[in-house]
Amino acid sequence: MTIKPDLDVPIPARLDRVHFVGIGGAGMSGIARLFLARGATVSGSDRARNANTDTLGGLGATISIGHEAGNVGDVDAIVVTSALWPDNPELAEARRRGVPVLHRSHALKALIGDDRLVSVAGAHGKTTTTGMIAVALDALGADPGFVDGGVIKDFGTSSRLGSGDLFVIEADESDGSFLLYDTAIALVLNVDADHLDHYGTVEAFDDAFVRFGTQASELLVINADDPGARRVRAAIPERTVRTYGESPEADVRVTDIRTDGPASGVLSAGGRSVHLTLRIPGRHNVLNAAGAVAVLLGLGYRLDEAAAAVARFGGTGRRFDLKGRVDGISVYDDYAHLPAEVDAALTAARTVVGDGRILAVHQPHLYSRTQAMAGRFAEVLERRADHTVVLDVDGAREDPVPGVTGALVSERFTDAAAVDYVPDWGAAAEKVAELARPGDFVVTLGCGSVYRLVPQILDALAARSGQPVSAR
Repeated sequence: MTIKPDLDVPIPARLDRVHFVGIGGAGMSGIARLFLARGATVSGSDRARNANTDTLGGLGATISIGHEAGNVGDVDAIVVTSALWPDNPELAEARRRGVPVLHRSHALKALIGDDRLVSVAGAHGKTTTTGMIAVALDALGADPGFVDGGVIKDFGTSSRLGSGDLFVIEADESDGSFLLYDTAIALVLNVDADHLDHYGTVEAFDDAFVRFGTQASELLVINADDPGARRVRAAIPERTVRTYGESPEADVRVTDIRTDGPASGVLSAGGRSVHLTLRIPGRHNVLNAAGAVAVLLGLGYRLDEAAAAVARFGGTGRRFDLKGRVDGISVYDDYAHLPAEVDAALTAARTVVGDGRILAVHQPHLYSRTQAMAGRFAEVLERRADHTVVLDVDGAREDPVPGVTGALVSERFTDAAAVDYVPDWGAAAEKVAELARPGDFVVTLGCGSVYRLVPQILDALAARSGQPVSAR
């Protein structure tokens, strides 16, 4: 059982010395980096080293591997996430000593201060769209601050303090903490019920998005096509709202989407139209771009300059991220961990794979999600990939559930020959190497640890083919 954030905890006036429990995570590391940039003394711990802990150590943070009470020094607060276990020794030590315990959203709110905040929410697409808005605002000279859930390739970082008065964040709905922020412009990409371990019901999940949209002080931008977003829009009192999507009623309408080359489409708003061509693939990303453009229109930019600025975006890490090639076989990694995200990632891969096949390596995430959505995952994977290798469940913050393994997904395939359940990682890498042939795309899918399997896959491909791994 994990902790739930108390959004009513007061934020200390001074945060000059801060300790992060789980500092290596994507969101936590980005916030820690900004505290360092502000001149704070930062320490943190995580269960294992990774690129984020190494980078933060190089920037001056004190990093401890493993969680121990002694890691908590003389600090103004410790920062935690909802994924933390209640019996974590550092959490217990902070409580014993009366050290303020802040959820990461409190720490981020302190960093944002009085800046004009753009918050991007939704079950999927947040990281990419947050990156689009940050890159576009930078190109337009606004120099925004931002915290994203992945590394924005254009900047080589997931977070930055800006000199302007705008701040852009990926607002996390998983634990309700997106309701803490003083949002000026809210963007709702979709409302696809997830995280029911926190919310309990679909109705409660929808209600959180209603509150999020209602709290936006200047503008709500919301998807006109997504059924969940439409439910939320209908429940929000009359206010300033701008819609986007393919719907004829959308304020920023997308037409003529093409994915047979670079993803592109035509955006129309206010009686004007502009052609948009992206640097990243995928129909879903054209729609994400429309949401980003709608936000920029709300900030006062013209349609043509907003579209041109969004088109500069070069992608984020772990979003259809090419990791290497061996003997004509390309290996990609993607963070997709919901059925709609897997569908979008593999659909994008299909537009660029040509005559090759798509081999998916799926790591289910969370026992509760796997139990509830195994059939939906199987349907998408079987429809979109040519073959799937299913790993075991990454339980993350959850206790194991008897009988819930990756086999729940593989057993739901209608064609047993199109899937292999391979819980052993070494065997999984070998299975991929056995299946792959020149021209194929291998795509690892999941928000857990599956990205760590990529080097093993590349090594197995190189050993089988006798060809070296080429650079990304």
